[in-house]
Amino acid sequence: MLTLALESSAKAASAAVFDDEKMLAFTIQNAGLTHSRTLLPMAEGLMRGLDMAPSRLDRVAVSRGPGSFTGLRIGMAEAKGLCWALDIPAVGVSTLEAMAWGGPVLDGQMLCCCMDARRGQVYNALFTVEGGKPVRLTPDRAISLPELESELIARQEPCILLGDGAALCYNTLDRSQVTLFMAPEPLRLQNARGVGLAAMGQPAVPAGELMPAYLRLSQAERERLAKLERE
Repeated sequence: MLTLALESSAKAASAAVFDDEKMLAFTIQNAGLTHSRTLLPMAEGLMRGLDMAPSRLDRVAVSRGPGSFTGLRIGMAEAKGLCWALDIPAVGVSTLEAMAWGGPVLDGQMLCCCMDARRGQVYNALFTVEGGKPVRLTPDRAISLPELESELIARQEPCILLGDGAALCYNTLDRSQVTLFMAPEPLRLQNARGVGLAAMGQPAVPAGELMPAYLRLSQAERERLAKLERE
């Protein structure tokens, strides 16, 4: 099964092509350019480099959130467009779960996947690694840094930080009480390799059924609700 995987939930954009669980090609760009300019050309370049027509694709996998509202919308819109054009299904995966799959996966590790959600929070999920595969310990959530610190202290396990919020957690959480390690940068950032691996074994759906998982309201929606309450 040939899968195109797309990741656009944060500043880095990436694409990968898989033949079942074998990754055939991968590219990432972390230059701060808008994903609307970079993501589709990256995917097209991978297919050209593999000398494969897009019509050979069986499905498209994409990160559905949490993450940047704009980035997620761009990734999902491009995934849907490709699926509709090629008449193939899609797989939406948790950004945080994909992060765990794309990180250093060694048995016995605890993985703390985190994205800076601003306002003193991170989007977060915890995983442990069993049999070379991430296993969930928590659901995806928006959690405050003090709450995350308390949970990690209670677990009393060393953990590896992944994601664009890794440095924030490493510099903010109390490392005298929690043993933290930063994953190497090539494995730390959200990436399409993790999206492709997380999608393996998951059922595909019609592209129109893809829905983002933002976890909380956007700033514009929060401001609108606050205005309505004042009125």
